[in-house]
Amino acid sequence: MTDRPAVATTVPDLTTLTLGVEEEYLLLDATTGESLPVADRVLGGLSGTARNQSRQEFRHSMVEMVTPVCADLAEVREQLVALRRAAAGAAEAAGARLVAVGATPVVEPHRTVPDEPRYQAMSRRFGPVAHDPAVCGCHVHIGIPDRELAVQVCNHLRPWLPVVQAVTANSPLYDGRDTGHASWRSMQLERWPSIGPTPYFESVADYDRTVEELITAGVMLDAAMVYWYARPSAAYPTVEIRVGDVCPTVDDAVAVAGLVRALVATMVDDVRAGVLAPRFRDCLLSAAHWRAAHDGLDGTLIDLRSGRARPAWDVVDELFATVAPALVRHGDLDYVLGQLTRLRHEGNGAARQRRVMARTDGDVRAVLDHLAAQTVAT
Repeated sequence: MTDRPAVATTVPDLTTLTLGVEEEYLLLDATTGESLPVADRVLGGLSGTARNQSRQEFRHSMVEMVTPVCADLAEVREQLVALRRAAAGAAEAAGARLVAVGATPVVEPHRTVPDEPRYQAMSRRFGPVAHDPAVCGCHVHIGIPDRELAVQVCNHLRPWLPVVQAVTANSPLYDGRDTGHASWRSMQLERWPSIGPTPYFESVADYDRTVEELITAGVMLDAAMVYWYARPSAAYPTVEIRVGDVCPTVDDAVAVAGLVRALVATMVDDVRAGVLAPRFRDCLLSAAHWRAAHDGLDGTLIDLRSGRARPAWDVVDELFATVAPALVRHGDLDYVLGQLTRLRHEGNGAARQRRVMARTDGDVRAVLDHLAAQTVAT
């Protein structure tokens, strides 16, 4: 749960939005699948650009890699390929495997947090919650130069983020078993008091006042602990979408980044056109996220606009149709359409893991072999 956004730039106009991606990975034992506390060795084994684009994470068994500000999806893909390869090489040298998976699949014997003052403060404040097995996300930052606009965009994003969550679901396993949820990471994170669907805010002043009240109440240490599924950055001109599991492959991640950029661009257009964001009961929004985490793309999603459960891919198709003009504007239509077609055939990360489990009679190690290979596949 890093607090350092990938994008740190303003956008002079909103015709083409910049983007950046943060990915968290687990460091696992190649034989047992257990988490290994070797992050310091992995980070120390990186050099040059990869070292500068790496981050210490909340667990000794995790590393995070961060792209620079990117203008297009080809650049995002190039960066992620290079960063995953570098991190995988450093992990191998440290006796571990780099695995892009949303939740700890087997067991994490060592659940201590790094000796960094802020992480230690979080450990003291939140106790056992801070020592749950590690989870890994994919966070997409989109450059937005105005915080008032960013808050309004987050309001408009609310009905669509469960769909993004379903597309990225990549953590069905926990303690060596299938949890029945496509994203167990989402279930674990609900234990944190400052994680969940983004509340509706009337203005940036309303947003800032609410954050201050939550800090005063002890729910957060500071504004950087706003872990809502979409948030304006506290330090940079970005909207950050942080609802997704880390994706198994680079192309999965790039497709999500393209969808998210198009979705944010579409919502910017709506805000500037005076379209009001729809209001939903918080309990229904939470239910939509639970359904997405449970079913992924293999069941139903709650269409918040109609209040009905619908086949997941019908809702994905509506998301694509909604953002298609923005995909065209950014030159991303063909790539994202091709990747969604592949996902429709192959399934998301959770579906692929379950398919390996089915054909290997529940061999978790075969799943981890599959995930490790997908992590560095190009």
